[in-house]
Amino acid sequence: MKQYLELVREVLENGIQKGDRTGTGTLSLFGAQKKYDLREGFPLVTTKKVSIGNILRELLWFLKGATNINDGLLPHTHIWDDWADEKGELGPIYGYQWILWEAFRDDGKGGYKKNHINQVQQAIDLIKKDPNSRRILVTAWNPADLPRMALAPCHAFFQLYAVDGRLDLQLYQRSADIALGVPYNIASYSALLMMFAQECGLLPGIFTHTLGDAHIYLNHVDGLKEQLKRTPHPMPRVTLNKKSFWDIALEDFKLMNYTHDAPIRFPIAV
Repeated sequence: MKQYLELVREVLENGIQKGDRTGTGTLSLFGAQKKYDLREGFPLVTTKKVSIGNILRELLWFLKGATNINDGLLPHTHIWDDWADEKGELGPIYGYQWILWEAFRDDGKGGYKKNHINQVQQAIDLIKKDPNSRRILVTAWNPADLPRMALAPCHAFFQLYAVDGRLDLQLYQRSADIALGVPYNIASYSALLMMFAQECGLLPGIFTHTLGDAHIYLNHVDGLKEQLKRTPHPMPRVTLNKKSFWDIALEDFKLMNYTHDAPIRFPIAV
C-alpha cells in the first residue's frame, strides 16, 4: 500500500494548516488522486491493522438502505455511534440515497406520488445494457436532504467504467480524513467494485480515489509519522463467493494473506 503512504507523506509535507468544523485543526491539501489496481491484490492498509469485518459490515448496511445504527450488521462496528440520535437514527445518509433516492412523479390525479430510485440497481442494469455509457453514476450528495442528514456525505459520488473485460470505479470524496477514514474508504469501495464486477461478468480492475479536501487532523500527525516508519507488507487477497449482488453477505468475502503491523489509535473528530 505504498500509494496510501505516499498520500500521507504528501499531506504532511505540503498540507496547509486550516481550521475545520470540529475545531480540532488540520493539515489540508486540496485535490489528490491515487489508483489501486485490484488485479495486483486487495488494497487494505498493512502498516497498521485495519478491520475488514467492520468495513464490510458498513458497506452491506449501506446496500440495505439502512439509516439506523441498530439495524443489520452495523451494531457490531460502532462506526456511526457518535453521530446518531437517541433512537439511533442518522437521517437519509449514504444507503438511503443509494437505494431509496426520493422521486416524485405525477399520480395522474393532479398531484404527486413519492417513489424511490435504486441507483445501485440502475448502475448494474446500465453496465449490462450499455457498458460504454458515461452515465453510470451513483450519488449520495442530495442537496435537498442535507439538512436531514446527521453527517453530510464525505464520499459523495462514484462512477463505473467498463473496458477490456474489466470494470473500474472512480470515487470523488469531498472530505477525506487521511488517518481514520481513508483506509476504510479505499477498502470499502474496492469491495463494492468486486461486487459490481462479479454481477456484471467482468473482472474488478482499477479503483481511482479522487480527493477534494485531503486532511490530517493535528492530533493524528504523530501517529501517521510513526506509520511512515513502517515497511508495507505484500497486499492481501480477497475472494467473493459467486452469488447474486443483492444476496451477498458478510461470510461471502474471504480475506487471505493479510500481514499487518500493530494498530495505531487515532481519536475521532466529531
